[in-house]
Amino acid sequence: MIVDVNEETFKEQVVDSEIPVIVEFWAKWCGFCKVQEGILYALDGDLDKSKAKICMVDVDPNENLSEEYQIMTIPTILAFRDGKVVAREEGVRNEMIVRSMLDL
Repeated sequence: MIVDVNEETFKEQVVDSEIPVIVEFWAKWCGFCKVQEGILYALDGDLDKSKAKICMVDVDPNENLSEEYQIMTIPTILAFRDGKVVAREEGVRNEMIVRSMLDL
């Protein structure tokens, strides 16, 4: 299940996660984000939830997170492990690239 996170839940869901996390920064008005969302939902269906999870951050109401992680274009995908960003991709990325960000 993909989790929508915001500035209040980001630390708990992403930074403090015991498993790796993929985070997509997106916006409702972004056409490419909708394409990426479909790819992430397909990946989520195959993902072993005990090994990794996927979260999404809407950039418009979460400007502080966008600034903190220097989101300049959307979609942007960050991979977190042990609370740190370990990989970053900008633009639409296929499932194989996203999996590689998690080392799966």
